[in-house]
Amino acid sequence: MRRDGRPQEPDFHHDPSFRGNRPAVMPPYEDRPSRAKLFWRRQRRLIRPGIVLMVVVGIGVVGTRLLYDAASEERFGPLREKLVAMEPLPIRHVIINGRGMTSEEALYDALGTNLGRPIFGFSVEAARKRIDDLPFVDHATVERRMPDTIVINLTERTPIAVWQTHGHFTLINRAGEEVPDQGLTGKNAQAFLQLPLVVGEGANKAAANVIDALAKQPDVKSRVTALIRVGDRRWNVTLKDGTTVFLPEGEEAAAFARLARYQGSMQLLDRPVVSIDMRLPDRMVIHQVPAPSPLPDTATADTAKSDPAKSNTVPSAPPSDSKQTTQQP
Repeated sequence: MRRDGRPQEPDFHHDPSFRGNRPAVMPPYEDRPSRAKLFWRRQRRLIRPGIVLMVVVGIGVVGTRLLYDAASEERFGPLREKLVAMEPLPIRHVIINGRGMTSEEALYDALGTNLGRPIFGFSVEAARKRIDDLPFVDHATVERRMPDTIVINLTERTPIAVWQTHGHFTLINRAGEEVPDQGLTGKNAQAFLQLPLVVGEGANKAAANVIDALAKQPDVKSRVTALIRVGDRRWNVTLKDGTTVFLPEGEEAAAFARLARYQGSMQLLDRPVVSIDMRLPDRMVIHQVPAPSPLPDTATADTAKSDPAKSNTVPSAPPSDSKQTTQQP
């Protein structure tokens, strides 16, 4: 302790305890790493992202090449044969978008393949061309979605009826306008068979309402051949057996419902009748087929030859040509 009373600081140089704990010889400092070692340490962080980038680029190049080859049947044909031979991936799903009037059966026939067949076992381009040739198809696309799905996207024409006027047949839409001919030439016959036929002046403008009303009664619709516009006011319906149904003006839906009701209760549309007049709201007049005239009696003919006086009898009234039945609703 110092004379002024403050504690004395330790002297490390003369303290024997400090000298005993200190090593006699200090170890040499470690050498500094070389520049190459430092460089690789810095680049080690970039090696893994670089490898990942190279793999992604490789996959992109291969995928681009496959898409390029798939766009051409000539280039993709040999590759498809090799893929089918190596691993026939089966088709498990066929997705169809935009189908309205085209049947699934017709689409599968045009596609050229089916569920369970190899997904590379058909030509996408050839299938698309066959689908484009179907009656109501404007254009289509066909896609493979790996590993097991085929996608068909359709854009259909939308006619609702065939309009006959002045000896010409035209496809019309709901507004009564002609459906543009976008490659429909050569397929009209198939289209006409699947659509209702409307006939007469103004039939195209009024067709949508009567077709909608008829669609609600499928049993009646299945027997209809043509809808004929009369005086641009009302409709006559021609059935497949030749019967004519006179519909009231503006009451087509109610008239079709009555026909369906009578068909269910008495099989009216299966009977041999000439016409069914429904123009009056409180009654329905049915004109039946005329009964065949009876054959002459042999005994009467012999009597007339032996006694001419008896053969001069004049009937009181001639037989009627047809029978008329009035059915109250």
